[in-house]
Amino acid sequence: MSKFSKVVLKKGKEESVLRFHPWVFSGAIDRIEGSVEEGDVVIIHASDDRFLGIGHSAIGSIAVRIFSFENRTPDLDFWIGKFQSAYNLRHKIGLTLRSNTNVFRLVHGEGDGMPGLIVDFYNGTAVLQAHSVGMWLIREMLAEAMKVVLGDRLVAIYDKSSKTLPFKASIEPVDGYLFGGQITREVLEDGNRFLVDWEEGQKTGFFVDQRENRRLLSDYSFGKNVLNMFCYTGGFSFSAMRGGANLVHSVDSSVKAIELTNQNVELNFPGDKRHEAFAVEAFDFMKDIKDKYDLIILDPPAFAKHKNVLNQALQGYKKLNSRAFQQIRPGGILFTFSCSQVVTRTNFREAVFSAAAISKRNIRILHQLSQPADHPINIYHPEGEYLKGLVLYVE
Repeated sequence: MSKFSKVVLKKGKEESVLRFHPWVFSGAIDRIEGSVEEGDVVIIHASDDRFLGIGHSAIGSIAVRIFSFENRTPDLDFWIGKFQSAYNLRHKIGLTLRSNTNVFRLVHGEGDGMPGLIVDFYNGTAVLQAHSVGMWLIREMLAEAMKVVLGDRLVAIYDKSSKTLPFKASIEPVDGYLFGGQITREVLEDGNRFLVDWEEGQKTGFFVDQRENRRLLSDYSFGKNVLNMFCYTGGFSFSAMRGGANLVHSVDSSVKAIELTNQNVELNFPGDKRHEAFAVEAFDFMKDIKDKYDLIILDPPAFAKHKNVLNQALQGYKKLNSRAFQQIRPGGILFTFSCSQVVTRTNFREAVFSAAAISKRNIRILHQLSQPADHPINIYHPEGEYLKGLVLYVE
């Protein structure tokens, strides 16, 4: 391990690392012994020279992301072990065994002890997103580790890191296949068929994290007029149709998203006239929809990616939910979400509650929702809880 530079913490600053929090903040560092570039592997030591962990260096307030609290060399065998552990979790919860589902998250950053790395599995294709330079620099080794763990089940690995890496990093990432090539874009989730565009679509191509919430929506949809705002590729829309909705309207500002939504609906319900899609800005569409819908889904993109815009984001959530409360039919049901990591569960609830008070309607909480088990939250890293949702009954 001597080939790696040493990061020595200030006295007393080792406490969070001893509690297995995977981030070292720049203000906690006393000195660095050796030359360090962004993305380099470094060893963290306490002020009394105790070993604390090993991780990737970064530029910014989070100076090191720890991927091991054991004194291990991060070679191919090490990463095979990491991927095997992640795969074992998905196997234990049954996601690798379902005949009607072949899409799941294989690696969820800190939740799987691999901070800075996301991997989603789409029917044989693993889509990798590095959020740290350190993970991006070892992407070829990570691909080799995935091949070992997934074996014949893996037919392609696509690196889609160009938009998730720090924009100030002195690298020039280009998205592309690390292994194999495009075989199929069609996947299955609970028997529903999806076309996924991992090359051009948002995130890794599909919002895998809403799987269980889509299933719940299906249970509430029978006989209802449903509005799916920020529909992206239409996941909630055809879950509502599967549940027996009377009609479903999908809305997104992106023409491309609407085209993919229509394709996905046609895959599952060919010729079904219950669905109609609109490429319109959300607030424009919601200006005058009073009493048209029994069930509304609000699943907007992250309103806040940094704490400095948190207050602005909370105002956005309040405005959006207030509009829905004012427009939904009496006895309607609202599914509302935030996927912003910097927006806490309490922040989100307070924004929605403020919107409820503005509407002056009687509103009850039916469910409090979160991310599914293949997006695990490291108990030592509560920041990993990013998806918050409420299902509300509006009288």
